[in-house]
Amino acid sequence: QLNFASNYSLNSSVTLYNGGYLRNNIKQRNLLVNSADLTVQQAMNDITIQVTQSYLNILLAKENIIYINDLVATSQAQVEQAQKKYNAGAIARKDLLQLQGQLADDKYQLVVAHSAYRQNVVTLKQILQLQVDSFYVVAPDTLIATALTPTLKEAQAVALQVRPEIKNAELEKQISQLDLAKARAGYKPVIMGSGLLSTSYSDNTSSGYLPQLDNFFFQRVGITLSIPIFSNRINRTNVEKAKIGIQQSEINQKNTKTTLMLAIEQAYINVVNAQSQYYAAVEELKATQESYRIAIEQLKIGAISITELLLQKDLYVKSLQAYIQSKYSAVMSVKIYDFYTGVPMKL
Repeated sequence: QLNFASNYSLNSSVTLYNGGYLRNNIKQRNLLVNSADLTVQQAMNDITIQVTQSYLNILLAKENIIYINDLVATSQAQVEQAQKKYNAGAIARKDLLQLQGQLADDKYQLVVAHSAYRQNVVTLKQILQLQVDSFYVVAPDTLIATALTPTLKEAQAVALQVRPEIKNAELEKQISQLDLAKARAGYKPVIMGSGLLSTSYSDNTSSGYLPQLDNFFFQRVGITLSIPIFSNRINRTNVEKAKIGIQQSEINQKNTKTTLMLAIEQAYINVVNAQSQYYAAVEELKATQESYRIAIEQLKIGAISITELLLQKDLYVKSLQAYIQSKYSAVMSVKIYDFYTGVPMKL
């Protein structure tokens, strides 16, 4: 004989009280989301500095190319003039060869400058993760290397309010404190509410399907109270671990603050040094540029030798390179220093 029977039930339970564990857990999850956002901001700040540095390196290389092109043009003119003098017997072949060697060296430096420009472009494309063949960098109208900057104390005070790493360290401490609150909830009682709905059917009875479901319909509502008496030291261990986590977060917070203050101080020193070097490089460039110009004119009338001209040119080239390097170093140091105070990186 075949019999058919079925049972249907629906039950549910809800936590009414557990020492604030769920509430603290929700707060902690929200703080973790905020912490993740701040971590993203920290990564974006690092990338921003990398992009700016790479961009300024490209501008430096472009400006270097312009100056070296001028040097090549000047050397080319000097070689052509010396060739005419050599053909006329006015100068020795040694002098002509010196100028030709200098022209070749200038052309080599131009090739090196173009190579540096291309390499810096590739570096920027890698940072931006761009896969394009044509990539042109537009230079700003002006670059201010001597911009006014806030004092060290002002910059440090602002940085403590706006920098994401400081905010993240504070969130880390709050998250650790919520871990302690959750651990202490293990000592408190738990109240659970539950409910049950059930019914059944069997073909052994003479009544129909729906009447049986109605006749055997059962409801139950209950409340369960659980009081922790012995937890095998689990709760105590969790509390102690949470306390250690709070201490560690406090240490990390102090370290983060100290690291940031030292970084800002170093950035301030870099600004002062870079701007001082820039001022000195400007004066040196003016002097060597004028000396080189005078040497070119003296060579035309035979007042100096080729060796003396090349010596003046070497001094001019060195001062020119120092000027370009110091200019972009000053710009970068100012931008990094301002960036610590929340000023957007903008050129």
